[in-house]
Amino acid sequence: MDRSITEEALQPVYKEFVELIGVEAMIKIFEYYRGSQLLLPAHLYDRIAVRTQILKQYDGHNEAELVRKYGYSQRWVAKVIKNESKS
Repeated sequence: MDRSITEEALQPVYKEFVELIGVEAMIKIFEYYRGSQLLLPAHLYDRIAVRTQILKQYDGHNEAELVRKYGYSQRWVAKVIKNESKS
């Protein structure tokens, strides 16, 4: 593929990628995922893995910190902690 890009002619999603991550990274994404549809989860971290990390990192006083760190709701994090204390 010719690496010289005419940004004005790009599909809208690729224009957004160029703005976010630059031309070279956009080309890598295009070449790797070309023709695929991507669904990006609302959360960066996997729920099951986060549950494990919360239980490892919870010290009895850092619930709010864990909520911010992993991007899950306070209610969900509290439920994870509460369910573990029942075990």
